[in-house]
Amino acid sequence: MPKVLFALTSHDRLGDTGRSTGFYVPEVAHPAEVFRAAGWDIAFVSVAGGTPPRDGIKPDDTVTARFLAAHEAELSATPTADRLDPGDYDVVFFAGGHGTMWDFPKAEALARLAAGVYERGGVVAAVCHGPAALVNLTLDDGTHLVAGKRVSAFTNEEEAAVGLADVVPFALETALIERGADFTKAGNFAEHAVADGRLVTGQNPASAARVAELAIGELKN
Repeated sequence: MPKVLFALTSHDRLGDTGRSTGFYVPEVAHPAEVFRAAGWDIAFVSVAGGTPPRDGIKPDDTVTARFLAAHEAELSATPTADRLDPGDYDVVFFAGGHGTMWDFPKAEALARLAAGVYERGGVVAAVCHGPAALVNLTLDDGTHLVAGKRVSAFTNEEEAAVGLADVVPFALETALIERGADFTKAGNFAEHAVADGRLVTGQNPASAARVAELAIGELKN
């Protein structure tokens, strides 16, 4: 069976706000349901290993509740990227959550793992703040994966709308454009996802399931 590796942040502090953060659980749960329905295996990795911090859990989200019930043991003991073989995975899916803005761009082992999956013909996918992992992700030839490709992510306007533009360490949309991405977006918090050359990205939580659908489609192409 094909296999997707969900990559999760290990950062739990939202700047100096005193608020906690982590990986945005619905951005894993809803895509995971899409992959499961298509017959895929699911695995997890995090920047620091162990139990990654969580965010975004809503009591009325039954999909997320089912996901956590099914994967609690795996989520409490995630490996680090240096312990994994890129040949074992068909898709690396960088989930969002504001924590990613602090540790994904500096996660060198995770970037190498994702580049290895891509160079072997796999798909790199990311949603919302997950594309923070793409800011410094380069291929064997030294080029940025996002260079010249259509890409989406949580936008500068959305960051301002949630009141965190001055809290996050950088503007994600701007950073991706600076790396050569052809940035695409819809209105604030509307579903928007794009696939370009085995790179699949989505704008916000509403786009997470669509990213999974496009990633599956890219692997079949």
